[in-house]
Amino acid sequence: MRAITLALASALAATPAAADYLVKEVGSFHIGGRDVTLTGLPTKDVVFSAGMPAIKVDPNGEFVAEQMYVQYVKLAQPKAKVPILLWHGGGLSGVTWETKPDGKPGWQQFFLNAGYDVYVSDAVERGRASWARYPEIFTSEPIFRTRKEAWELFRFGPSYEVGGKHVAFEGEQFPVEALDQFMKQGIPRWATNDAATQKAYDALVQRVCPCIIVVHSQGGNFGFTAALNAPDKVKALIAVEPSGAPDPAKVEAAKVKGVPLLVVWGDFHDKHPIWPKIRANPEKWAAAIKAAGGTVDTFDLPKMGIKGNTHMLMMDRNSDDIAKLVADWIGKQGLVN
Repeated sequence: MRAITLALASALAATPAAADYLVKEVGSFHIGGRDVTLTGLPTKDVVFSAGMPAIKVDPNGEFVAEQMYVQYVKLAQPKAKVPILLWHGGGLSGVTWETKPDGKPGWQQFFLNAGYDVYVSDAVERGRASWARYPEIFTSEPIFRTRKEAWELFRFGPSYEVGGKHVAFEGEQFPVEALDQFMKQGIPRWATNDAATQKAYDALVQRVCPCIIVVHSQGGNFGFTAALNAPDKVKALIAVEPSGAPDPAKVEAAKVKGVPLLVVWGDFHDKHPIWPKIRANPEKWAAAIKAAGGTVDTFDLPKMGIKGNTHMLMMDRNSDDIAKLVADWIGKQGLVN
């Protein structure tokens, strides 16, 4: 009896807590992409599985490339008036918003609990969006991120010694004990696919919006441009540590003055030489929108008394606190019933 009781207790402990929402539909789709025809490439014989005969592989022919993958969860009774779209950063995928590296729920779960239909995407070349041939379609080689680059660029700590000791910032919020799990999320990226990626994001906006868009890092410029291309459909834009932005000298910021903008910055920007330079253009773009009469707010978390957040603040230990601030801001825009 005791063994049965212990087994039951163990099973109950392993069962996830009940969600605070009812789901109407879980689904996915691919969007964007183009037809490509390749010719003149050599064939070769390939054995795909042990024990099977070789099959001739002919890489010439018709392909679909540069599509994006989108997963959605729709609620039975959403509280938000429009869905929220979560767009990831460079070298990453939609996993950014799902379960955090330490095993705790991420922003996808937070916003579902808060009453939003949630769309999480894998941009062109990432995750389930799939790759394309290089150099015939993707014109540059893939770029892979090392642990050292992630540790230092994402501001987990000041230094990473390969094969040795790595030092974390005092008080930083990222669960560094889960670094290896985080690195498993890394996906090769290309530096030459921005146009195709923007086209796919714009197609997504046309398909599912009006909406709220949350962007991170490299996703920042895609979100800013998506709002420029469809200001009537983007009802609010939240840029989490954006790494790029349009040039107000070349693009009219007044086009998006009707799109409320929130920019969120974490901590330790003065600890890495590239970060003051990265912040400059998004801050210039935000200032231009504000000067044009737009609604622009900035959450500079350390100045708000919230210390220790890294570039991956949606994965930090206090990520729900940051998400709550974002959700409260969205509510003030009149987008939640």
